[in-house]
Amino acid sequence: MGYYVTVEPGVNLFVEDINPRGSKTIVFLHGWPLTHEQFEYQFDVLPSMDYRCIGIDWRGFGNSDKPMDGYTYDRLADDIYSVVNALQLDNFTLVGHSTGGAIAIRYMSRYNEYGVSKLVLIDAAAPIGFTAETAAELLEGALNDRPKMMQEVTDTFFFQYISVPFSKWFLQMGLQAAGWSTAAVIKLLRDETLYEDLGKINTNALIAHGIHDKVIPFAQAEELNRKISNSHLVPFSYSGHGLFWEERDTFNQLLMQFIG
Repeated sequence: MGYYVTVEPGVNLFVEDINPRGSKTIVFLHGWPLTHEQFEYQFDVLPSMDYRCIGIDWRGFGNSDKPMDGYTYDRLADDIYSVVNALQLDNFTLVGHSTGGAIAIRYMSRYNEYGVSKLVLIDAAAPIGFTAETAAELLEGALNDRPKMMQEVTDTFFFQYISVPFSKWFLQMGLQAAGWSTAAVIKLLRDETLYEDLGKINTNALIAHGIHDKVIPFAQAEELNRKISNSHLVPFSYSGHGLFWEERDTFNQLLMQFIG
């Protein structure tokens, strides 16, 4: 079931709500510049195991509205809070991949972990995102040849082989974003950090990270593990930045065990 939630006047976020009567709720935050559809291989499995799966497209991405502004961690976390309130969610597991992991971290610190029982960070772009050099290259591509830039992102995203049809599907997912929001989040990942947020997280946290990740180095997962007090790091030995697909069976089992 898909619907829209208004997070501020004129800005509506698309929410995919699968198995609304499930006994345990998981909220999924996608990575840049993707959509909630990146979690297809979780949505295929978890609802049949009695989990309610909620995928949110951030502002500027997927099927959500695409305003010109609001691309800061604070505003993006505020958007998630608005959805949580609108759906009256409580005692849910918050799952964030890459930049979605960074947004989840800001949500946890900004809203005192409101409603969250457990936190899962997948290849999280934290406590830092892109270096100035990487951001400059991505901005150049985003503003001049966005499809080529997105194809290059896809080519470095996975450690395991992906088929040509899968690559095309992944590419099109990224191109659903607006050009301006794609560029704005590159700047966000360049300019904002999350060091001060980490010490405010007390909820039990699972950190899952591909050891072959070329987008966010595995060393950052180790840093998160050191700085988030109640966290557990699980390396994924056969994954790059896309362990949610590359080792989907292993990840899905791990997620269910973690949630309980």
